[in-house]
Amino acid sequence: MEIVFKTVCGLDVHKETVVACVRTFEEGAKRPKKEVRTFAAHRRGLTELRTWLVESKVEAVAMEGTGIYWRPVYAALEGEVPWSLVVGNAQHIKNVPGRKTDVKDAEWLAELVGHGLIRPSFIPTPEFRELRDVTRHRSVWIADRTRDRNRVLKVLQLAGIKLDGVASDAFGKSGMAILRELAEGTATPQQMAELARGVLRKKIDALTIALESPLGPTHRRMLAIALERLDATEKSIAKYDALIDEMLLPYAEQMKLLMTIPGVDRVVAASMLAELGPDMSVFPSDGHAASWAGVCPGNHVSAGKKSSGATSPGDRPLKRMLCQAAQAAAHTKKGYLRDKFYRLKARRGHNCAIMAIAHKILVAGYHILKDLVPYQDLGDNYLDKRDKDRVVAGLVSRLRSLGLECTLTPAPAV
Repeated sequence: MEIVFKTVCGLDVHKETVVACVRTFEEGAKRPKKEVRTFAAHRRGLTELRTWLVESKVEAVAMEGTGIYWRPVYAALEGEVPWSLVVGNAQHIKNVPGRKTDVKDAEWLAELVGHGLIRPSFIPTPEFRELRDVTRHRSVWIADRTRDRNRVLKVLQLAGIKLDGVASDAFGKSGMAILRELAEGTATPQQMAELARGVLRKKIDALTIALESPLGPTHRRMLAIALERLDATEKSIAKYDALIDEMLLPYAEQMKLLMTIPGVDRVVAASMLAELGPDMSVFPSDGHAASWAGVCPGNHVSAGKKSSGATSPGDRPLKRMLCQAAQAAAHTKKGYLRDKFYRLKARRGHNCAIMAIAHKILVAGYHILKDLVPYQDLGDNYLDKRDKDRVVAGLVSRLRSLGLECTLTPAPAV
């Protein structure tokens, strides 16, 4: 095979150590020259690794992008360096079956990158890698908040209190006021029901009945502990929101444009910007971006038969946010995305329709970030206008199936 880089290095990265193999192909030699060293994964060890690579005049460095252990190694080796730094998908560069050691893994990576056989993964700039960390950690805190809320509701169910059966949101302003009074244990059911606000005041009688079950001292203390933890989680989420807003101040225009897409709010827009970055030139087309995110149909064909159209895992945090945005877009009052969702849902089911709308949201976001233009909705009757003849033929056919004949005349111009 063709030699793309004469001097390369393969890195097998672990939590505590990094095994490095420098491979040098010399003209006239039957086999390449190899040298293997092991470095500690802390800052000093990575500095020694960088120095060794510079001294060895390495042209390309490759490692697997598994877990998070590659991140500090990548940060130590990027910047103004004479080599091409490649992070590959571990599924694409598996070694052949046989003996497996850290040294052999490093040698295999060096051999692959020397022949240019590792497809580089998209790695954003350090600024957006940090923004990714913040947005992804915020998602973890949101999951923690859901667990905390479930703990609160479980305590209420243990005591026979059916607050969530009456209030659609047991953790809104009314619900939280009632929960705190339950933890205090001094108010009567009628007094707690009177804390309801807005439309919930129409259910005061039902609230009084739902709160009549007594909350014993033990359950009251359990509820107080659960509420205390929930308050702490809410404060942490608020701090993450403030940090995200601060980091996105230079990209206020992109955020505003992304939020013109139906279903995309501040959280989804921040995740799209964090995962994709502001520079769309890293993706050759919107199709490449959709494939990288994992929101386009899979392509598995053998002997002329398509075996599966399942999507790839892609960028899971971005994929999850796009699906949430698709759910919100499907529940808007009107618009192209809503109309497209219900058309697809009737034929392919809910999940396929949501994934298709997530794909359209990503494509729209790609062009918005590329051209810095707002989202232009095609309208909820766009598909009917585009396929006017087919729609008319279908409606006429249905009328004829009912034994009716009709004559079509153009409507007068308004």
